[in-house]
Amino acid sequence: MTVVAGLRGLRVPPELSARAPAERRDGVRLLVGRAAAGEVSHHAFQELPTLLRAGDVLVVNTSRTLPAAVGGLLAGEPVTVHFSTRQDPSGPGSPGRWAVEVRTPDGRGTTVPRAGGPAGAVVELPGGERLVLEEPLSPRGDRMWLARPSMADTAGYLHRHGRPIRYSYTERDQPLAAYQTVFSVPSPDGLGSAEMPSAGRPFTAGIVTSLVSRGVQIAPIVLHTGVASAETHEPPYPEWFEVPPSTARQVNAARSGGGRVVAVGTTAVRALESAADGRGTVGAARGWTDLVLTPERGVRAVDGLLTGLHEPEASHLLMLEAVAGAPLLERVYAEALRGGYLWHEFGDVNLLLP
Repeated sequence: MTVVAGLRGLRVPPELSARAPAERRDGVRLLVGRAAAGEVSHHAFQELPTLLRAGDVLVVNTSRTLPAAVGGLLAGEPVTVHFSTRQDPSGPGSPGRWAVEVRTPDGRGTTVPRAGGPAGAVVELPGGERLVLEEPLSPRGDRMWLARPSMADTAGYLHRHGRPIRYSYTERDQPLAAYQTVFSVPSPDGLGSAEMPSAGRPFTAGIVTSLVSRGVQIAPIVLHTGVASAETHEPPYPEWFEVPPSTARQVNAARSGGGRVVAVGTTAVRALESAADGRGTVGAARGWTDLVLTPERGVRAVDGLLTGLHEPEASHLLMLEAVAGAPLLERVYAEALRGGYLWHEFGDVNLLLP
């Protein structure tokens, strides 16, 4: 359902889906909403350094995108498996299992949803490997399943046999490099995100250099995003995150010194808020987070947010409302529609400032 009352009934026409990456990463548009003034303004993304100020901290997600989609056969029928999140002893599953979504190829290079399971079903994978579906990940539904792969190094297997997850609004397959951001770094355990932390995609080395030269700090976090298929908008499942001590210090120093903490993407918000106490002080933290941010809960450590444009039914809009407030968010989305801004991971971006 629509999560912001003023966006109820809003419809994003298909032609506003970004079907392919822009020719230049930074060649997208930037819609800026300022909560204090209630203003919305239009910019090129290259203008971002001029919209921030010395003392601000940009918090970025360094998780790399995995080639998380693999073709297979289930009961003799073609399927595509989206590998979402590896489980571990401290997480919601058990060692060796992955949360996965099994989908049906649509004949155009993308996929459509299928009924989950059944329990005990075996997906035959390339290279003679197998995936056993064991149980639904959550009692909320059976779209995502806990499954046990036969390969010991599943992340390595994905790099040999997988491809990036692609949804039907895109026009063609893209290389894995198109789904990496300038901030992404390899994880020591080879893990990463099932879907790109896409708010960081328009950044280039040149823009980062310009930001730093103006006194804007860059602070890293890690949050490995799971699958969030375009057809469903349930709250996010538990995801692995880490906020290093250096980032906690940068964020706390900025807030005490009058700087603004601007998260690049909803993943950065989720990680920071999972590491913050009730007063907004951030500590070093790592582990699983199932935090869902709502206007009622509010945000404590984040002042602003740079993010893509989200579908009206998306649970992410609750987080955006917590950051910006409903009136500004409604104005921003009305302007995005009027201006023909593009949605989804290759689309335009939105900066919400306090």
